[in-house]
Amino acid sequence: MASIITATVASGLTQSADNSGVLQLASGTGNLVTIPSVTGTAMVSGNMPAFSAYAGSATSLPNNTYTKVNFDTEEFDTNSNFASSRFTPTVAGYYQINAVVAMSLSSFSNGVAVAKNGSVYKYGQFPNKVTSQTAFPSVACLVYCNGSTDYIEIYGFQESGGSLNTQTGSAYVWFNGSMVRGA
Repeated sequence: MASIITATVASGLTQSADNSGVLQLASGTGNLVTIPSVTGTAMVSGNMPAFSAYAGSATSLPNNTYTKVNFDTEEFDTNSNFASSRFTPTVAGYYQINAVVAMSLSSFSNGVAVAKNGSVYKYGQFPNKVTSQTAFPSVACLVYCNGSTDYIEIYGFQESGGSLNTQTGSAYVWFNGSMVRGA
């Protein structure tokens, strides 16, 4: 059973209750939303953290080393969890993380990775060696964050034989994420 709040044209809002701790919001005879009995914060779409940032300036990537990419321009940050090129969610749960780190190539390989707490968590696309064009290595993954100490960063990689700068701008070097489910 549940606590049920029903909205109808004839009777307005009505409520029936039990002691299950479940709340249901209904329209007429059809249930629209069921909120389970929870301890802590029940997630609804209005309070699920999301962010998007991009590189307004280039990051220099040394040869053959995964290096943190700088994302210095925020497009949005709904819960103030993005700072210093790092996403540190304050709500425990599962997050969809996406990134692209573009760079101009001249016959070498490059890549991108999601790092969790300073260590590579998932490697992304590692394009084949190409000549004289811009490559767009990308990464996307689902990652659990504990809501207190876990943080996410993006690392770039290239093997040109020397240092190489990333591209810049919201279409070329970006990092975004959003919560998809609470813990």
